[in-house]
Amino acid sequence: MQLDPKYDDYDFPTTSPTPQSGHPGHTTPEQDAAVHQLRMMLEQAGYTENLDTLTMLRFLRARKFNVELAKQMFVDCEKWRKEFGGGVDNLVRTFEYTEKAKDGRPVYIEQLGKIDLNMMYKITTQERMIQNLVCEYEKLADPRLPATSRKFGHLLETCCTIMDLKGVGISKASSVYSFVQQVSAISQNYYPERLGKLYIINAPWGFSGVFSVVKRFLDPVTVQKIHVLGSGYEKELLAQVPKENLPKQFGGSCQCPGGCQLSDEGPWQDPQWTKPPKWARKDDAINDQPTLSGSEGVSEGLPAGDVTAGGVPAGVVPGRVSAEGRRSGEAYPGAGQPAAYS
Repeated sequence: MQLDPKYDDYDFPTTSPTPQSGHPGHTTPEQDAAVHQLRMMLEQAGYTENLDTLTMLRFLRARKFNVELAKQMFVDCEKWRKEFGGGVDNLVRTFEYTEKAKDGRPVYIEQLGKIDLNMMYKITTQERMIQNLVCEYEKLADPRLPATSRKFGHLLETCCTIMDLKGVGISKASSVYSFVQQVSAISQNYYPERLGKLYIINAPWGFSGVFSVVKRFLDPVTVQKIHVLGSGYEKELLAQVPKENLPKQFGGSCQCPGGCQLSDEGPWQDPQWTKPPKWARKDDAINDQPTLSGSEGVSEGLPAGDVTAGGVPAGVVPGRVSAEGRRSGEAYPGAGQPAAYS
């Protein structure tokens, strides 16, 4: 893979741990040429940001290295980023999810069967829930994955998702699946190539039959990442996630102080591995500019309450990457945290 100092200022490893065609460090001359062609076409169209090599490769892989299709996907994504929530770059710097439950704790929903959207909408709105989701995707990309890459010495670009369907009955299925469908569109269209593996556990009777029909319309590469399991999921899950990093309720041994659902453990909490995200540095640069009155701007710093994505179900929210990394070289969520998929 050819890096270009004009666009690539990475301070973390840039080679994928497994030799997959089209992935960083394992590209062909034709794929490298596609990166240059895509970047040139975007520059000619007036784009100047997010043109680094890793981003170009993610969009190209998502469109099977069809440069024209990758360009359209990138253009659509940039349009959405400028419009959504007043601009995603600004949203991630300023958004605070302050909605609380009655006992004062943040509202965290990680299991689809426990979602009561009607109750959720009494304390928040769907718009804010989705805005929170987007902020979590941004923080997954930076600083969480870069910090994990630094710790383990190779590039980590994706997450493993565990989606628990226990308790998803007919009464809840319609509203839950409708919400998941909406946020899935965001992850698929605007955060390509972030899904490593998706484990659907406690799948109810009949779900496998429905999925067998749905998967006919999915990309074969995506289908290979999805594993539909019933209640006997522990063996396969533990083959993916070390026992000490899997919450006890899912067959692991992790019992975080204060509860795994509130844990935010990971390399991004360790000064040895983490660095301020680029979106925060942009905020500092803006606030360092003199104001119209001549006084210095004051940075508000990082958004408060950055622990989990409140009010969004597991398998939808890009969550934490375990401090131990992933056995197969891919990041996976920390104990009990929701994860990203696209």
